[in-house]
Amino acid sequence: METDAVGDAELLARISTGDESALRELIERHSGWLMLRLRRRAGNADLAATALQDAFVVVWQQAGRYRGDGDVGAWLWGMAIRRLIPCLRTRPAPVALRDEVVARYAGQTLSAEEQLLLAVEHGDLGDAMARLSPDLRAALRATVLDGLTTREAALLLGVPHGTVKSRVRLAKIHLRRHLMGGL
Repeated sequence: METDAVGDAELLARISTGDESALRELIERHSGWLMLRLRRRAGNADLAATALQDAFVVVWQQAGRYRGDGDVGAWLWGMAIRRLIPCLRTRPAPVALRDEVVARYAGQTLSAEEQLLLAVEHGDLGDAMARLSPDLRAALRATVLDGLTTREAALLLGVPHGTVKSRVRLAKIHLRRHLMGGL
């Protein structure tokens, strides 16, 4: 739900015609939450900043490719995470953000997606996910939370495509057992 006078889709249309002020506005509107999610995913501020910058360069170059059939924020996230993937392949596993960093963004008005992500990470589902092995948790995060295909997740995680599918299936079984009380 957008409350701004100019919607994100309109900003993208203006960016596709070379409007730099529209790009600046889109960056101001979305860079905070994108950086938070990238940082959480990467565990490294420099990698996250590089991926974010690269994503907005792609926005500048390819804004006209936005089809308008989904949320602009989701489209931006897809670009950003795809810019982060090559960097993560050579990096060790990410570390969690400190609580004070997360708290800094807690007072902001959050979108429905952001509220859902916080509930997932810090609610019952987050507790259940924390009990998964790192391999299962990484596969589930990449495919479900980050929205990557199993093939993209396989590239990110450096494992075969079938392994990602198996890990996601096993993770869902473990989550179901934990959340349903062992049923």
